[in-house]
Amino acid sequence: MPFERGPYLTTAVFCEQVLQEASGVLSLIRIVDRMNVTASGPHSPEEMPPQKLGWTLVITLKSGDARGSHPVKIVPQRPSGETMPPITLSVHLEGDNKGANLVAKMDMQVEMPGIYWFNIYVDDYLITRVPFELIYSRIVTPGLPKPPSPGER
Repeated sequence: MPFERGPYLTTAVFCEQVLQEASGVLSLIRIVDRMNVTASGPHSPEEMPPQKLGWTLVITLKSGDARGSHPVKIVPQRPSGETMPPITLSVHLEGDNKGANLVAKMDMQVEMPGIYWFNIYVDDYLITRVPFELIYSRIVTPGLPKPPSPGER
């Protein structure tokens, strides 16, 4: 059975900022698993406009008996179920009970609200799935009528 003796997943979370000391110790700032996107105004769109979001995914592993370099693949999945291009990293494990930290900046263009899943594989074995929920809120406020588009005049 893969991973029966390592590596072991310690952490897999999204956060806004990561501080890493010279000793390798991490401080995770503002751990998040959902984000609200709001559009307000007299002509706020009914559907969420595309958003550029910058998250940081932190994955920490303990080696157990695993040693050497191992590929780590992150496969994002849209709320529709469609997978996005994978992000591939590498982790070096030293065995025993030593840990390894992966800090991946996830700058992404998102087009729809819902739950985005991030499937995390080590050596092509799924070790966990991390959800991130995007919520779209529309607030229509009174204002001037929407001007006609050039073709409507």
